[in-house]
Amino acid sequence: MAAQAAGPLVVGVDSSTQSTKALVVDAVTGAVLARGQASHTVGGGGAGKESDPRQWWRALGEALDQCGDAVRQASAVSVGGQQHGLVTLDAAGEPVRPALLWNDVRPAPQSERLIAERGGAKAWADRVGSVPGPAFTVAKWAWLREHEPAAAAATAAVRLPHDYLTERLTGEAVTDRGDASGTGWWASSTGAYDAEILAHVGLDPALLPRVALPGEAAGTVHAGHLPLPKGALVAAGTGDNMAAALGLGLRPGLPVLSLGTSGTVYAVSTHRPADPSGTVAGFADARGDWLPLACTLNCTLAVDRVAALLGRDREAVEEGGGVVMLPYLDGERTPNLPGASGLVHGLRHDTTAGQLLQAAYDGAVFTLLEALDRVLDADAAPDAPLLLIGGGARGRAWRETVRRLSGRPVVVPEAQELVALGAAAQAAGLLLEEDPAAVARRWGTTRGAEYEARPRDDAAWERLTATLADGAPLLRP
Repeated sequence: MAAQAAGPLVVGVDSSTQSTKALVVDAVTGAVLARGQASHTVGGGGAGKESDPRQWWRALGEALDQCGDAVRQASAVSVGGQQHGLVTLDAAGEPVRPALLWNDVRPAPQSERLIAERGGAKAWADRVGSVPGPAFTVAKWAWLREHEPAAAAATAAVRLPHDYLTERLTGEAVTDRGDASGTGWWASSTGAYDAEILAHVGLDPALLPRVALPGEAAGTVHAGHLPLPKGALVAAGTGDNMAAALGLGLRPGLPVLSLGTSGTVYAVSTHRPADPSGTVAGFADARGDWLPLACTLNCTLAVDRVAALLGRDREAVEEGGGVVMLPYLDGERTPNLPGASGLVHGLRHDTTAGQLLQAAYDGAVFTLLEALDRVLDADAAPDAPLLLIGGGARGRAWRETVRRLSGRPVVVPEAQELVALGAAAQAAGLLLEEDPAAVARRWGTTRGAEYEARPRDDAAWERLTATLADGAPLLRP
């Protein structure tokens, strides 16, 4: 397969919550020549979500092995990884404990305390770019110091998930501004680690990786037992959302709605975001611009769980009725309701199971769309199409719910595995000395099915808005 390539080969990796995927891609055409995937598990009980980082490394090796001979001819590689996770390593580079994942909401009390102790939400947004919710790494480190002080004391290095894999590939402790902007201790106002915040949470900056500049290499492959060629370039990598933005070659003003385990809505911006409400995380992107983003905990898994409880196929929705559901089965991040559970309002004798399932879709999509105006710049076109990506984008019920509640046209790109494609674009940009977003645009990754705008369902929107407001006492136990 590799012999048919028009240009050099690159590898893009997506290390997500559930699995690791690897793509071997022609750097010139974007053709995917080989792919591999290996799963990993998530442990922890209740609000806790944890994974052993060593299984990510094993999964990476398995995914690369599945790519066959093509991967052995790769000239560059990059890793996109799940954001926010707290990886703590000892002096030998081994995990002190399982990594606390992005969707672990146990640090909610520490999050609230940190916000109060450092001047309130606006001060955090102005300084860091985001208000650090429970997902943010700084809250997870504060939780660890409070609940497992021995583990914190044994920690000789702190990494994000993608940093951990990049370091094992190269032997170099390197991260990038995109993923670093989700820690809560990298300040978007200065483009550097914030010494005062680190001192406040008792974290020595010497334990953190170097932040590479956009377009800068992390190093070269030195891990001998992987099928990657020794000496191949390794890009700095980035967070999964930043990688997906690269994979789409996003320009400012074009919104993305991603439907996966979590739901996200984001857009590239040339303006540094700072939302004191905490709805929008003011992330940096992987190129030098910004990636304002809102993220929900409850998306496809929550709706699938409701479908299973009802004994229905996930597509078996029915219109009509006035029932409302806020499917906050795991607590919620947007809005910030870490202690919430699912809420149903307006259930009547004539409510059907299909209507109740449709209400779950509505609730999940509403939460994302409500954040869209905050994510987009004020001068963004109100009728710009929504790029719909993620596993849910392939589902008719998800797509039609987005069309009905957004009132925007929708485009579903044909390209899949956009995080891995974005990582591949970053590797190709490094290798070819080009802008990785321009590389992805040349690959044509946004081509796909187009759906016209529908009139927005204002009645459903008003029911959801009222239920969220009136149900606040129940959603904040």
